[in-house]
Amino acid sequence: MAPTSVPHERPRDLLVAGHVNVDRFLDLREFPAPDRTVPIRSIREKLGGTATNLALVASSYGVASGLVARIGDGFPASFRAELTASGIDLRGLEVVRGVSTPTCFILEDEARHQRTLIDQGPMQDARDARLPGAWLREYAWLHLTTGDPEFQLRLLDRAHRAGLRVSADPAQEIHYRWDRRRFRELLAGSEILFGNRSEIDHAVALVEGVDPRALLERVPMVIRTEGDRGATAFTRVGTTHVPAVRVRTKASAVGAGEAFRGGFFAGWFEGEPLRASLVGGTRAAARWIRRAGTGK
Repeated sequence: MAPTSVPHERPRDLLVAGHVNVDRFLDLREFPAPDRTVPIRSIREKLGGTATNLALVASSYGVASGLVARIGDGFPASFRAELTASGIDLRGLEVVRGVSTPTCFILEDEARHQRTLIDQGPMQDARDARLPGAWLREYAWLHLTTGDPEFQLRLLDRAHRAGLRVSADPAQEIHYRWDRRRFRELLAGSEILFGNRSEIDHAVALVEGVDPRALLERVPMVIRTEGDRGATAFTRVGTTHVPAVRVRTKASAVGAGEAFRGGFFAGWFEGEPLRASLVGGTRAAARWIRRAGTGK
């Protein structure tokens, strides 16, 4: 059976464990060829990260959200103020001094193709990171996204002991941070696995399967985002697909996947059926891209 979307009685909804980044966008006419140099046309900086984007969108829909993440030196005070103003619980935001704060350098060409580099900062090795205290029990659901796999598995165990339900979402890090053993442990403790096409394909390979249905032997639901083709949910009782919402703008899609998840959870915590929650996710993703296109 698929996990059920039912309202709960805990005071807070969704705790997201993942990256809180500084995102630096470098606008280029074209990417440099090997051993060549191209000029940067402009640089802009914004608050980003897998956990940040999801929590911001979810909270904008009324989902009581919190973060578990590590930041370092150089994290702008204005970004912390932005998180606070959004009503996001920051008790799980740990400041690690003496290291640079997690930063993504996102190169974009005129066609909106992207290449991304990341300075993980204190998110690289979080074996000594602090786990949430007794306040963890205030939450109904834990969403595990990017981060040190060993820490995420420790947090997964702590969440289960506190009675939380869990979803797994390693994102691009599934390709280079999660091995077969740890990924299978992550699946075994989760109710939903999220990923885009390449991420779900890699997840299937990690369990030595043929298609996403092989994952259902280990996790009750798999949600695959498919860009302009929409999203598909695979469950043990069937498959549900919804189309994307058309966006009439040529804008960056950075963060749209996390926006989808925020919109999905907004419906999920209201007890909406699966299809309606997926539709909410596609609408949230489209809204995110439109806002990126306006520069707001």
